[in-house]
Amino acid sequence: MGLLEAILNWLRSLFFKQETELSLIGLQNAGKTSLVNAIAAGEYTEDMIPTVGFNMRKVTKGNVTIKLWDLGGQPRFRSIWERYCRAVSAIVYVVDAADSETLSVSRRELHDLIIKPSLNGIPLLVIGNKVDKPEALSKEDLTEQMGLKSITGREVCCYMTSCKNSTNIDTVIDWLVKHSRSRT
Repeated sequence: MGLLEAILNWLRSLFFKQETELSLIGLQNAGKTSLVNAIAAGEYTEDMIPTVGFNMRKVTKGNVTIKLWDLGGQPRFRSIWERYCRAVSAIVYVVDAADSETLSVSRRELHDLIIKPSLNGIPLLVIGNKVDKPEALSKEDLTEQMGLKSITGREVCCYMTSCKNSTNIDTVIDWLVKHSRSRT
């Protein structure tokens, strides 16, 4: 069945464009805009200006177009997260894995968001960013501190990244492409 599935996927790629729409959310300074830049152009800038409200960027990888909603993480913007997470292919929640002081707030915001009925079943990708820093948590510690094992009713995945060093950016892109959907 694996060979047949590969052939069908190849045929689909010839005739169908894949499209995915994602919301990137997380507290301020987690690295959401840096992640967008790393995915789109492989670029990293040390002095990033905080996102005010939201930005949208389209990125094409092969036959897949990824529409990324980069949402501000300041407290005044967190109330709009749900609106931008409805009807997306996946929710991408970015965490600064090197900032232990904000982890409890980040966990609370994530869990408060995903219990919303309008977001039921939407896959969740949690990205522990800034693993290039020595104080960054391991994937196991981040999974535990963010309470990811307690999340049910949806696919939950976690990757550790560094936008600065491009660590695991390709893996994240592969996950995002996997969660695209066909548009005829």
